[in-house]
Amino acid sequence: MTTERTGADPARPHVARRIGWGAAAVFLAAFAVFESAKYGLPTTAAALAFFALPDLARLAGIRPPGVLHQAVHRAWIPLTVLVVYSFGPLVWPPLFTAGLGWLTRIAVERTAGRGPAS
Repeated sequence: MTTERTGADPARPHVARRIGWGAAAVFLAAFAVFESAKYGLPTTAAALAFFALPDLARLAGIRPPGVLHQAVHRAWIPLTVLVVYSFGPLVWPPLFTAGLGWLTRIAVERTAGRGPAS
């Protein structure tokens, strides 16, 4: 007797999404470490500070569902920082690694199953 699957497994898109975020987190973390080793202490401090940004925002009293709370948990903001820095005239490596650290933190949270803050 065979069993046929009539529908898609509803958990599969979530698993694939988490795997994708996990791969992004590993890549971003490795890239942040590379940039930190290349440019020194200011870039390392920026990456670590912005990796901790969601925790710092919570300790500062920013609670959900506020606008600032939403902002520190959205991936498009650090992604915009990275893209604008990459194509813009500004050359200040700590800004780039800050974006990497922030996006790494968001990717780690998404990998752990904590979606966008609501």
